[in-house]
Amino acid sequence: MSLVPERQRRILRLLEAEGGLRTQELARRLGVSEATVRRDLAALAERGLVERTHGGALPLRMGTAAEPPFDLKARRKVPEKERIAARAAELVPERATVILDSGTTALALARRLAGRRITVIALDLKVAEALARGEPEVWLIGGRARNGLFSLVGPWAEAQLSEVHADLFFLGADAVDEEAVTNATVEEAAVKRRAVAAAAATYLIADHSKFGRRALAKVVELEALTGIITDQKAAAFAPVLREKVPRVELV
Repeated sequence: MSLVPERQRRILRLLEAEGGLRTQELARRLGVSEATVRRDLAALAERGLVERTHGGALPLRMGTAAEPPFDLKARRKVPEKERIAARAAELVPERATVILDSGTTALALARRLAGRRITVIALDLKVAEALARGEPEVWLIGGRARNGLFSLVGPWAEAQLSEVHADLFFLGADAVDEEAVTNATVEEAAVKRRAVAAAAATYLIADHSKFGRRALAKVVELEALTGIITDQKAAAFAPVLREKVPRVELV
């Protein structure tokens, strides 16, 4: 039996388990050259089984506990994330208090809010850094920083969120189906739930690749959302969302 199909199956299993891997790491785990891995990834991408990024790949089907590394996520769906961030920024009034979630879409929004006179409670180290370079008053919750992902989780983070009130929370997600927003980790889902409870309004900001999927840990049901901002490629899923969410915008 040819080694190529089996090696490609192993690549798919690794990507689905990890949420995404760099080419160098795949080569190390498989005991082959990076050139071989790149050829395999090209073949898998042609079959619509993976999405290639600069320096690695992401699966198009993810296991329930998978979460891609930050640097791979940051290269994915960049134009869509920028349009979502631009629309979300328009919803923020001057002098508002805003909670910003972790993740690359939230980071795109943070960069757009950096020149605004607002107060932001950040759930992510990179989001806080982007904001602190500009005008907002930035509050960083405590907790444990997730290595390589930069979100803050744990009892300290949850306790601090229980003591604040915000006008808006911009929520990220690993997956969204017809019932709920879900996340790859239980710890991060718990922090997100506290942020939802602390805000007068919650908007989900997520690109189309997150819809029609379910991850390990439930964050909130769709009915808990004030609105959803996503991109035009989520149009097929929009009717399902509009049954439960008052405001769904495709940008």
